[in-house]
Order: sequence, then C-alpha cells, then structure tokens
Amino acid sequence: MPSYAQLVQRGWGSALAAARGCADCGWGLARRGLAEHAHLAPPELLLLALGALGWSVLRSAATSRLFRPLAKRCRLQPRDAAKMPESAWKFLFYLGAWSYSTYLLFGTDYPFFHDPPSVFYDWKTGMAVPRDIAVAYLLQGSFYGHSIYATLYLDAWRKDSVVMLVHHVVTLVLIVSSYAFRYHKVGILVLFLHDISDVQLEFTKLNVYFKSRGGAHHRLHALAADLGCLSFCLSWFWFRLYWFPLKVLYATSYCSLRSVPDIPFYFFFNVLLLLLTLMNLYWFLYIVAFAAKVLTGQVRELKDVREYDTAEAPSPKPRKADPQHRLPKDQRCRCRNEGCAIEQEQKRETVSSNNEQNYEKTREARNPTYALSDGPTGKARSYGTDGRSTGGLSLIS
Repeated sequence: MPSYAQLVQRGWGSALAAARGCADCGWGLARRGLAEHAHLAPPELLLLALGALGWSVLRSAATSRLFRPLAKRCRLQPRDAAKMPESAWKFLFYLGAWSYSTYLLFGTDYPFFHDPPSVFYDWKTGMAVPRDIAVAYLLQGSFYGHSIYATLYLDAWRKDSVVMLVHHVVTLVLIVSSYAFRYHKVGILVLFLHDISDVQLEFTKLNVYFKSRGGAHHRLHALAADLGCLSFCLSWFWFRLYWFPLKVLYATSYCSLRSVPDIPFYFFFNVLLLLLTLMNLYWFLYIVAFAAKVLTGQVRELKDVREYDTAEAPSPKPRKADPQHRLPKDQRCRCRNEGCAIEQEQKRETVSSNNEQNYEKTREARNPTYALSDGPTGKARSYGTDGRSTGGLSLIS
C-alpha cells in the first residue's frame, strides 16, 4: 500500500498530466461523455425513488411500533427516549449494510480490498453489474435518498447537520453516477470503509441511552459505551483517514489513468471523493475535541459533542395556536370549578380602584375647587383656584 507522500505526489502528478492532455475539456466533452458512457435506465431511477420512500415508511412504522414502546418499557429518561429511535434505526441499517459489504469483499472472489487497482481492470463502457453488487447499490442509494429527507425533517438538528446534509447529497451523487459509469467496484470499497464507523457510533450512543434507565445505573451498558467510543475513534482514523485515501483515492487518482488512459469523468469523481475526505477530516476534529475534553477532565460522561446544549439551543417563538404555551386544561378549569376565589378578589379590588379613580376625575371636572386635609381633625378646608380659602367644609358631589 502506498504512503501519504506517494498519494500526493503521484495523484497530483496524474491530475496535472490529465489536465494538460485534455484539449477539449468543457461542457461539450461532458455532454458527449454522458451520452456515450452513462447507462442508467428510467426503471432503475424509479426503483431508487420507491426504495427511498419505502425506507421512510419503514422507519415511521419501526419508530411507532418498536423503538418508542421499547424505550417506554425500558423506562429510559425522557431526553434519551426521544433520541433512541433515531440511533436504533441507523444502527440496524448500517450494521446490515456493512455486514453485506464485508461479505462481498471477503466472502466472495472480489479482490478489491487487497488489490485496489483491480477495480479498474477490464473496465468497459456499459459493462454488466453483478447482481449482488447491484443489490447493495439499490439498498444504499435508496437509503441515502431517504437520509436527505430524514436529516431535514426527522433527525435531531445538530451542529454538523448542514455538513451531514452535504455529505448525504455527495454520497447519493457518487452512488448513482458510479453505477451509471460502471465504477461499482470502487463504490463497494468506499461503502465498506465508511459504514463501520456509523455502526460503532450508533452502538455507542444506544449504550449511553440505556446505561441510566429505570432509576438505576447499569454498568454493562456503561462499559459497552466506553469500549464503543474507543473503537469508534480508532476505526474512524484507520478506515476513513488511512485506508480510504491510500486505497481508494490512490486507485482513482493514479491507478485509474494507468488502466484506462481516457477514463470518463476523471475529475468529477476524484473531486467528490476528495470532498468526502475533507468532511471526514472535519468530523475527526469533533472526535479530537471530545478526546481533549475527556483527557483534561472537562467531560466525565460520554455525550455527542455535535448536539446542542439546552442553553445553546434556540427556543422556538411562541405561537398563538401552540398548545405548549398555554396552561394545561386541568389548570384552566380548576379556577372555574372551585370558584376562583383569589382571582375574583383581585378582580373586585381592581374594579373598586377603577371606580375610585373615575369618581375623583368626575369630582374634579364638576368643581374647580379641591379639598386639602386640615390637620388631624380630618376636616377639609375648601380652596379656590386662586389659592384663597373659601371657608367652611367642602361638599363636592
């Protein structure tokens, strides 16, 4: 396997040579390349869309009939019970998807993992896609189509949700285009190297949710969460930042031109794969930040550092028809049922105060004189508007 230095040197050199040798690069060449090399039938696109819809329906059913009842039965804390269905759904999918890609790479005769340059051996335009790989592509492509919708409307919004949305779009474009251009051998290797981290991430989060349930602390889940976090950090670096660039990027940027000198859409695919690498580095910064907080004692328990804290999360604006900003029905009816003694007393005091104010205003409007207290006797001496005493008691009606 090459080194990072060889990847940069040979990959960059091959890209520069391909750019200099491309005399008619542009939209015209891209249109001709699509017409000549892209093979994607409308029924396949329809099947992909139906699969995305099917994943959405299946997730809704699993959440309402399986995950939420399980969280309630296990007596998870309310905050953990709200997040558990998302992690359970992703864990089950990625576990199945990664297991299947592992079977394809190690349980069959495909040599892609041990010999990455072989992904471009005998490549031909419109070559047949093996059925077992086509099944993996259908499952993964439809799931990432569903994931775009889920990130926007179903999943909890996190600090990296925008990057996650870009990741899902890039992944879906790579899956569809690599299938159309028959780069499916590379695609299986990419999926295998990425799905393992998602399995460990969701496994760790599930154990974090289940370690404090039913008013007790469960050591087994706490230990599983700690071990899962450690394996997640190690696998992220090893699979996504070591094997992925040195196996996949080296094969696509350097070995591809040696096997197929005029390989179509060379820059398009390599740019998307490089973007995927940059996003892996971005998420690795979250992992390093979390590890630093653990080592410095700032964090004592495992948590997803991408999630907003309660103080950081923006509070929704109260709406007129939003029931959560109104008193519960039993509290609204309690005063009415019990006579509202306190409320009625406050209303009587308010009415009495208003009547007194109105009385004073009416008295001053009718008589230009006003009364001043005349010592401790309580008598009021009347004064005119010129300040002179008019004598006697003031009777103001």
